[in-house]
Amino acid sequence: MVKKSTYEELQQKVKQLEKELSERKVTEEELLKAKKLESIAALSGGIAHDYNNLLTSIMGNISLAQTYLEHDDKIYGLLNEAQHASILAKDLTRKLITFSRGGAPIKKTVPISPLVKRATEFSLSGSNIKCEFHIPDELWLVEIDETQIGQAIYNLVMNAREAMRDGGTIRVAAENANIADGIPTLKEGKYVKISFNDEGIGIPKKHLKKIFDPYFSTKEMGTQKGMGLGLSICHSIIKGHGGDVGVESQKGVGATFNIYLPASEGKASKEKPEKSQTKATPVIGKGRILVMDDEKMIRNLAGEILSYLGYKVSFSKDGAKAIEIYKDAMESGEPFDAVILDLTVRGGMGGKEAIRELMEIDPRVTGIVSSGYSDDSVMTDFEKYGFKGVVAKPYSVHEVS
Repeated sequence: MVKKSTYEELQQKVKQLEKELSERKVTEEELLKAKKLESIAALSGGIAHDYNNLLTSIMGNISLAQTYLEHDDKIYGLLNEAQHASILAKDLTRKLITFSRGGAPIKKTVPISPLVKRATEFSLSGSNIKCEFHIPDELWLVEIDETQIGQAIYNLVMNAREAMRDGGTIRVAAENANIADGIPTLKEGKYVKISFNDEGIGIPKKHLKKIFDPYFSTKEMGTQKGMGLGLSICHSIIKGHGGDVGVESQKGVGATFNIYLPASEGKASKEKPEKSQTKATPVIGKGRILVMDDEKMIRNLAGEILSYLGYKVSFSKDGAKAIEIYKDAMESGEPFDAVILDLTVRGGMGGKEAIRELMEIDPRVTGIVSSGYSDDSVMTDFEKYGFKGVVAKPYSVHEVS
């Protein structure tokens, strides 16, 4: 006969084993998902890079062509339509790039409440959906990249908006959460939990495990129907911040998305005023500019735009050649007034490495970094790397001037 104490011990061990097996299963599923995301991200990144260069040439040449036309010209209007379509394509490219690499988050310690409210209200603007906020004042601070987290929240709320075509209410709540070992996908510690509850059509149980997979979508496919990247991007961003995002739903009842972000022990960062970069008309200038880019069509476009703006332009395919040309110009007494450097050069020296060497030659060099990876740390914090300015691809005449 088995003693009662022995039987209870066996029951306890069985429960512990069941828990460990359950946690292992979740971990294995997360690893499988991570490998799948990594493979698709690598493919998406390569496509996005090439596509972005093509789009730079298209948008740049459209804007350049418009400078030779009157605003009431019919051709100008047609070019405007093409430019509008290109901007939509630019947004898709940006999503692919964010998903494929995201860029290292440029984090600062901030209260999350203002960002949650701002991003949610922006996402719902122009809709028939109401929003209720239940966010306490005593929330812990978080260390985040505000642009990326804002994008993640926007994607979540837009997903809820799509599910609520007939209107309704989205309830956004937040709370401080101490995580022990209850969530296998999170390390122990302090987190801020943000919940988004909608009154939409819900998500069928069979789709819940696939909801964050790239290109998985329950929406119609088409030009404006979405490509199933929004939630994948959200997942990628939150994971990149050491957090987690999950969903609970029943078909016909609605869905609740829960975001967990690690709390920060630091002090809140001070706000810096944003610099306006939009100009009403192109600024005409003069001087000599060196353009370094490994794509011929980008060099040609940059040359056309800068020549139109009044500059004399020279070109280089990579950073090493750009350094050589820049040095020769200095020694000949005809130095360059600025140098535009492509951040990423396949099989050659990119802008990050080139600017370091150029600064050794000329500490006063006016370096401008250019890339389609607009959320790369070099692009978002360019002064730290020695650059004086930034031009994100794809660009137009106004943005270059």
